[in-house]
Amino acid sequence: MGQICGAIAWLLLPQYRKLALRNVRIAFGDELSETEMRRIVRRHFRWLGANLLCSVKFTRMPMEKILERVRLENFELVENCFRQKKPFVLLISHIGSWEFCTRLSHFSHGQRTATIYQRIRNRHIDRHVRKARSRFGLEVFERSEGFGKAIELLRSGGGIGILMDQHAGDGGLWTPVFGRLASTTPLPALLARRTRAKLIGFAVHTEGFARWRAVAETPIDGVSESIEKLTACSNEILEKQVRRAPEDWFWVHNRWKTPRPNLLLSRYKRGVFLPEKTRLKPFRILIRSSNWLGDAVMSVPAVRAIKGGRPDAHLTVAVPEKLAPLWKIVSEIDEVIVLPSKSVFVAARLFRQNPPFDAAILFPNSLRSALEVFLAGIPRRVGLTGHWRRWLLNQGPRKTFSRGIVHQTYKYLELATTVGAKVTPQFPAANPIKSRRAQFKFALCPGAEYGPAKRWPRFAEVAEEISARFPVRWILFGTAGDGTVGLEIAKKLGGKCVNRIGQTTLGELIDELSACDLLLTNDTGTMHLAALLRMPTISIFGSTEPLRTG
Repeated sequence: MGQICGAIAWLLLPQYRKLALRNVRIAFGDELSETEMRRIVRRHFRWLGANLLCSVKFTRMPMEKILERVRLENFELVENCFRQKKPFVLLISHIGSWEFCTRLSHFSHGQRTATIYQRIRNRHIDRHVRKARSRFGLEVFERSEGFGKAIELLRSGGGIGILMDQHAGDGGLWTPVFGRLASTTPLPALLARRTRAKLIGFAVHTEGFARWRAVAETPIDGVSESIEKLTACSNEILEKQVRRAPEDWFWVHNRWKTPRPNLLLSRYKRGVFLPEKTRLKPFRILIRSSNWLGDAVMSVPAVRAIKGGRPDAHLTVAVPEKLAPLWKIVSEIDEVIVLPSKSVFVAARLFRQNPPFDAAILFPNSLRSALEVFLAGIPRRVGLTGHWRRWLLNQGPRKTFSRGIVHQTYKYLELATTVGAKVTPQFPAANPIKSRRAQFKFALCPGAEYGPAKRWPRFAEVAEEISARFPVRWILFGTAGDGTVGLEIAKKLGGKCVNRIGQTTLGELIDELSACDLLLTNDTGTMHLAALLRMPTISIFGSTEPLRTG
């Protein structure tokens, strides 16, 4: 009956079916085939249905009848603690028929036993669960009442069981489970350290029809290690238990939940703990780049802050082909996806062809960029909510009213802080110009987008004056549209000038600009690129506001 109910649940609850499959992929995606993982999910629903019904039956059966169906393995480790009055914390997992642990008092030899309990919102279910767990002498301590009673019980030589394999929220320690960072309760470790108790992993595995195997793990000394190390060890025990019978674990729980709003981890109280030689599975973040060179460069500090927000962050930037070389020189970017110039559906399909993204952060404030990630099915979509795209996103910065002009870089940094990034107020200074050289190499960018309003007309005069005072070779850069003004300047400077206007790709511009000592420019994308390369820059602003983009 229970297996039939579980199979029906698999059919009728697609949301939980997808969650279970996502979790199995996180745990075993690099070990098992897709067919094997889907088989685990189907069997999990059947076993879960059967075990839930059997758990109800367990509360009404005498212990002698239960032990006819449950085989105990290494259980003398628990009984020895009771006999010797040594306190212990039982690390219980949602595996198989875990409610068997409520009968722990049967083996207690007169010592107290208890569990720490999180109140259930539904008061009827809450009352039933509390009654079932306390019926056989198990004391129930509610988490919200503090842990004084639990500490007292342990110091008297008793044992406490704690379900430790669920997402622990903002108060947890972020440490790996199957190589993926997950918020883990430090409570068992805290109690063990306070009371010198041992930690004992315990799971009740399904062996067949109405048959189980209860396995106790080797005790861990709660005094010898730090709280962080003990918490990480509890996850290692969980992995070992799950691998025995993957179908048995509670896969329909969102164990690797992405926290909200701070999907980055640098602000959480307990932070991150990585055991030695840990190889983390990536938390994949898609960054949608701006379409203009200057805007893309101004978003780089935000990208760096995002990368530093969690040690498992894998950043993939989606960018128009013309800007791909820019992001390839940003060391924090792990992968670059070149966006097609066709429809948003093609872009969304391209995103889906990659390993699943956990979040997308959009720097452009366009409807198209929001549609791309929405159609790709990326679960967390972060960006500004203007331009009729609010319904496509599920997170954005709070509206603020600034006093005066705010630099565009800080607008992008605000988007990073929205997801939990820590921002340093200082930016790297420009590299110094070497004072003694046989010849300086200065770059000159005389053109600009949007016509003459942003173009300063006296670059040739300034270049001539500088050349008269210093040994300088000028390199002219710009787009094909700047060809006329470039020819005029090249004619005046003669042999002291190399005209590269309209002749460089972005990749070539980066290489050649990096070899220059200084840039003289209008407000252009090249100006921002030089700032990224930490090149000293003299910029002339016309119609644009330097406080916003300078």
